[in-house]
Amino acid sequence: MAAPPLFDLSPIDLNQVQYDTAALEAVNPHRGHMRLLDGVIWASPSRTQAVAYKDITADQFWVPGHIPGRPLLPGVLMIEAAAQLASFITLSQLGEPDTFMGFVGVDDVKFRGQVVPGDRLLLVAEQVEHRRRRSICQAQGWVDQTLVFEGRITGMMM
Repeated sequence: MAAPPLFDLSPIDLNQVQYDTAALEAVNPHRGHMRLLDGVIWASPSRTQAVAYKDITADQFWVPGHIPGRPLLPGVLMIEAAAQLASFITLSQLGEPDTFMGFVGVDDVKFRGQVVPGDRLLLVAEQVEHRRRRSICQAQGWVDQTLVFEGRITGMMM
């Protein structure tokens, strides 16, 4: 059975962007094709919960080859997008410039649906553990109120 959202999304305006790509790039190092977040819609004041999005378009680098005639966003890119949101949550808490959080683990991942060009992938993450050098977040991906993936992301400050 699919899980409910990690937290109540109903009070959040999912059409408002709190952090645009410039604000994301001020925290996360990802650029070009490997920046897999288009914006952060909402982050809790404690920076332990956040909602972000990625608009999936037909001109993205993976479309011609995954899968020809039936493009599907690769699961590894969904997980990478979730890892980037986990990184944003953790690094924005720290407020230390030039700190890098490397993606070191993923657990309990389940893919439950497809993501195709034209979709908006909504990413929801909640930090469940934070230590001096390690952060663990639960993450989910949603398309039109359908859960398409979920998992646990571990990052290490480097």
